[in-house]
Amino acid sequence: MKVLLAHQWMVSVRGGEKVLAQFRSLFPNAPIATLVCRRREMADILVGSQVITSPLQKLSCAGRFYKILLPAHAWAFNRLMVPENTKFVLSSDASMVKALRLPTGAKQVCYCHSPPRYLWDMQEFYVNNASNLGMIGRAVFRWTVPRAQRFDYASAQKVDRFIANSTSVAERVKRCYGREAEVIFPPVDFKAFDWSRNAESFYLIVGQLAPYKRVDLAITCFNRLQLPLVIIGEGSELASLRKLAGPTVRLLGWQPFKVIKDYFERCRAFLYPQIEDFGITALEAQAAGRPVIAYRAGGALDTVIDGQTGAFFDEQTPEALMEAVRRFEDEPNRYQPERCRENAERFGPERFRVEIKAFLCKYYPELFENYQWPPDSAKARVLLGD
Repeated sequence: MKVLLAHQWMVSVRGGEKVLAQFRSLFPNAPIATLVCRRREMADILVGSQVITSPLQKLSCAGRFYKILLPAHAWAFNRLMVPENTKFVLSSDASMVKALRLPTGAKQVCYCHSPPRYLWDMQEFYVNNASNLGMIGRAVFRWTVPRAQRFDYASAQKVDRFIANSTSVAERVKRCYGREAEVIFPPVDFKAFDWSRNAESFYLIVGQLAPYKRVDLAITCFNRLQLPLVIIGEGSELASLRKLAGPTVRLLGWQPFKVIKDYFERCRAFLYPQIEDFGITALEAQAAGRPVIAYRAGGALDTVIDGQTGAFFDEQTPEALMEAVRRFEDEPNRYQPERCRENAERFGPERFRVEIKAFLCKYYPELFENYQWPPDSAKARVLLGD
């Protein structure tokens, strides 16, 4: 049986790429199809893999500016060369890689991290808040969105079955595509973190610095509170956020996993002001024994236990977040590291692989009943970024 793995683009190792790594541990010989690939950044995941890229890979700038090339995405995804002997595609998607043209009779299961926000829910937010879009960029974006949305909807109808990474995403798959999706939570490598270290005084944010992450809200809050905040990540908003940051806020840019792990284990609490589809970083914080202060929406509702492993706030405003931080400061002993770690352990990679295997065997017994699944190995943890 010939299996193909697919992922929207491979430019850095984040939550979606960690899911792909687990797919690779189940299908180690499967080629990977993707829009563009930055091989140096993806070296650990790509060991021994054949990678099939779209025509956009030929552009020297594509690995850095693939998002700006949105008007060409539909064309490029349609022209990814799927091997003719492919019988099954397992796609990991938050964009439009599910649009692959498959050989006759081939099946596709899409593990959906999210219907693309910039097409379905947050078009105006992206246009109005993306600091790297000029007047021409905004005009092109507005022209592209309805066409890309129609393409994305049509592509979703070709998928045989959907898996959603959270309850929130399953609801959005139903609303955007009219399709049902089963929920399988993504993997979190809780064993990579030490939950027994002492907390220090700073709060922490880790993630891509995109507009919807609402890091600006957190910076405004901590400027006013004059409390220490550390922000790790890069993205289109980094320059503007640095201008906004006051003396108690530090933006460290991109950092390797070793540094991120150290900050997770030492922070006072992890901040989560965005609406996230699932949000692995909130669970990585809990794996390190740290509570999460989160906006009450999206994937955080699946991963944070209010009053036990974190606290919620109900409006995306600096004032609401300030009030949540003040409550947290008043109850320093309420959130126990052991309870945070215990919650994170429910989302481990072994559990993820077992649930994916069960799903495939249930719905495609003719393909997977006699498949020789690779034994679990230490390599799977390496691929998660340990």
